[in-house]
Amino acid sequence: MPFPIVNSIISWFLKKRKHQMELFLKYPIDVQNELLFKLLFKAKDTEFGHQYKFDAINSYKEFSQKVPIQTYESIEPLIDRTRKGEQNVFWPTPIKWFAKSSGTTNSKSKFIPVSDEALEDCHFKAGKDMLCLYINNNPETQLFTGKGLRLGGSSAVYEDNNTFFGDLSAIIIENLPFWADFSSAPKQETALMSEWETKMAAIVDETIDEDITSLVGVPSWMLVLLNRVLEKTGKSNILEVWPNLEVYFHGGVNFNPYREQFKKLIPKKDFKYFETYNASEGFFAIQDVNHSLDLLLMLDYGIFYEFIPMDTFNDENSKAIPLSQVKLKVNYAMVITTNGGLWRYLIGDTVKFTSLDPYRIRITGRTKHFINVFGEELIIENAENALKQACSKTKAEVSEYTVAPIFMNGKKSGGHEWIIEFKNHPENLNYFTELLDNALKASNSDYEAKRYNNLTLAMPKINVARTGLFYDWLKQQGKLGGQHKVPRLSNTRNHLEEILALN
Repeated sequence: MPFPIVNSIISWFLKKRKHQMELFLKYPIDVQNELLFKLLFKAKDTEFGHQYKFDAINSYKEFSQKVPIQTYESIEPLIDRTRKGEQNVFWPTPIKWFAKSSGTTNSKSKFIPVSDEALEDCHFKAGKDMLCLYINNNPETQLFTGKGLRLGGSSAVYEDNNTFFGDLSAIIIENLPFWADFSSAPKQETALMSEWETKMAAIVDETIDEDITSLVGVPSWMLVLLNRVLEKTGKSNILEVWPNLEVYFHGGVNFNPYREQFKKLIPKKDFKYFETYNASEGFFAIQDVNHSLDLLLMLDYGIFYEFIPMDTFNDENSKAIPLSQVKLKVNYAMVITTNGGLWRYLIGDTVKFTSLDPYRIRITGRTKHFINVFGEELIIENAENALKQACSKTKAEVSEYTVAPIFMNGKKSGGHEWIIEFKNHPENLNYFTELLDNALKASNSDYEAKRYNNLTLAMPKINVARTGLFYDWLKQQGKLGGQHKVPRLSNTRNHLEEILALN
């Protein structure tokens, strides 16, 4: 069948979904409330459902009063039992897939349960909706005359106790229907390769002669791949390799630091960038308007949403509100209840609503200090533990410190820049830096992956601060005493540059 005909048929099919979306766009609160009680009814006979008496919950108020807000640490024992083969613990249908993701304080990685319902009714549905929304915004698209280049994580899927774990992207690729391979590149076998360097080379070899019309992946990794394509082909920009490329679907990290680099690599005025908001725990929002920074909150994916105003945030002890009570431009921590068995789960992300009709959001950050410019998800616990280990081995002592990203700015890799005020200096700063880097790798699997062969992250850069530097900076900011603290981790260089200027 000629590709233009295929393009027309697929476009027609995906447009039909737009009519289904209109239901939650018109009746968002009704759709969310109905979803909550469907989830409660389905899981009422699980161990978790019995513990919190799901069958006696008749209102959102009762749900919020009876079921506590959860963190990964609080549900980790239940997840561990399920990983060892127990079922019907927190979700009634068998769970054999677990998305491996780092970022917890007590373990190198967390394992998020992924039910069949979460795959079908959330992740796969969202993938179709992403295309549907794009097509409705761009009716002249020729997306399906070529292939979509997908760039997933660096881990294959592994088996343990008859359950399987890996990057969410690997789990999704593993479970895609066979026909999906025909419209995607690279082939499934290549996409699931675990050794990153070998995989990157294979992807380049497989795709440079294909007609690639779309890109899907995390910006930091995609930049590496596109530069490899140019190195292999000797071309000056990506359009010389793939002239019909029309859109990049991106998510996972803030795109702003990468935008100008992509514009140079893909010099096409009408090239489209479409953002998505998804995580191991679920797929939450999709850009639904061309050239917008706002994301449409998807309300019929089996996810019930609650929100905690950040000015009252207190981890599991916080009071959450339902979607019906949110306000514009307030920073909220997001709480989710899902068809994967997560109940009032504090995901750790913060968002602001930019529209209430329909509900659109922007991602504003994390509930804790973090750096996630390159997808490394470095949190303060990682930094503190790494410093502790490096100091222990070098007999150094740290008074104050802060960390910020070094953006790529045309370079092949970025990095993290530290400024540390030592009370006792290490004898060899290079050795201290090496110890710090190794400790960060050991505590954070995402950081470790980005540091592999200096591919996305180079070795940390450490500046030694003069004595009293941080005190002087806080004084300059009018923030001496009280609750004011030196920001440990930041996704921007604003604080770092100010402090360096005083050093």
